Amino acid sequence: MGKVTGFLEIERSDRTYKPASDRVRNFDEFVIPLDKPETQRQAARCMDCGIPYCHNGCPVNNQIPDWNDLVYKDDWTKALANLHSTNNFPEVTGRICPAPCEAACTLNITEEPVTIRTIECAIVDRGFREGEIVPVIAEERTGKRVAIVGAGPAGMAAAQQLARVGHDVHVYEKDDKAGGLIRYGIPNFKLDKSIIDRRVDQMTAEGVTFHYNKAVGSDISVEWLEQDFDAILLTGGSEQPRNLPIQGRDLDGVHFAMEFLGQQNRRLGHEDISKEPQISAAGKHVLVIGGGDTGSDCIGTSIRQGALSVTQVEIMPQPPEHENKELTWPDWPNKMRTSTSQEEGAERKFSVSTTSFEGQNGRVVAANCVEVGPDFKPIDGTEFKLKADLVLLAMGFIHPVHEGMIETWDLARDERGNVVANTNDYMTSHDKVFTAGDMRRGQSLVVWAIREGRQAARSIDEFLMGVSDLPR
Repeated sequence: MGKVTGFLEIERSDRTYKPASDRVRNFDEFVIPLDKPETQRQAARCMDCGIPYCHNGCPVNNQIPDWNDLVYKDDWTKALANLHSTNNFPEVTGRICPAPCEAACTLNITEEPVTIRTIECAIVDRGFREGEIVPVIAEERTGKRVAIVGAGPAGMAAAQQLARVGHDVHVYEKDDKAGGLIRYGIPNFKLDKSIIDRRVDQMTAEGVTFHYNKAVGSDISVEWLEQDFDAILLTGGSEQPRNLPIQGRDLDGVHFAMEFLGQQNRRLGHEDISKEPQISAAGKHVLVIGGGDTGSDCIGTSIRQGALSVTQVEIMPQPPEHENKELTWPDWPNKMRTSTSQEEGAERKFSVSTTSFEGQNGRVVAANCVEVGPDFKPIDGTEFKLKADLVLLAMGFIHPVHEGMIETWDLARDERGNVVANTNDYMTSHDKVFTAGDMRRGQSLVVWAIREGRQAARSIDEFLMGVSDLPR
């Protein structure tokens, strides 16, 4: 523990943002990092608790007190090695993870947790600047071939782990580039895609082969995969969006959030979107249905595209400003949160259900809504109408897409429609076929995807070699 009294002497400070009036003019990242001395001061606030609840709060079990101490002592290289020992992509989690570790921090009892995510991001960003992050190439090859279906964070984490122990790893991705939702779902202003590209370059140098525009089940048969590879890992994510089957759903201008976000990211990535119907918020009154992170991303993207107004409705009641620490800590609390996108000019409405859409000439122009009670039943006399030229459905995802690969293999599914596999071996009901990430657990955080990818990699290594030195 670097500074025993640090948490008593030093106040919490965190990264700041460029003014909203400046940042909404482009899709660039707008976070202003702390300088090195202040980052070290913030690391000194870590109490090195007897029971560091942040370990359990973090799905990848980052050794947070350890690298906080190393940063405070100015040993950034060792801090980077410690960080990478549990997390393949801390530059991603340091930007977009909601930081359940901070909710679990002992100092969060007073709502002043250590700025864990900021310190994490500072460690890895410095590592890239200093050239300390280089390919880790296996000394020996095993002769075993592994196919990974899906190049999202779970698939990429597994691919990197397996390549580093000498397996021949091939990643099959249906899109033009790797990244999955962190490329096509997370806006560039939260995560610049060059951050993904440099990891892909590192992994390619480590021996991972990426195959793009290859959808398994259509472009590539599952039978061929079974014949050509010793093990197969499915990390295709949870891509079936939750629909809103109400009157007017088929009107032009009503879209799933990922249709909107994905197209904008492909546009910025210079991918060919000329054959797609163009979706734009420019000059429109935008209605976002759904109060989660995806809805927030729709808000920020709509504002940057030039929306006239953005309204976000959520069927859940408005959370309290502050949680009851005695009931929730160290678990993730239910409390009011306002994202940077929401701060940029969106109107938020809680306890609202959308009952129908109205249209003119086949295009949506308004949404009919009603307030609901705690039981989600409509309250008589509270009906109202919202002007809406563009409606974005951001109500989450229900399960992976079943058509194609999952149905062809006839993989066992749970009651929610996810592919069944336990967290001991991650094997599906089909021999030598494994699964991890959202496809197995349902929609979740990027940090959970990384954890499951790493653990599945160890299971596959054990399956192929009998033993494994990879961490769980």
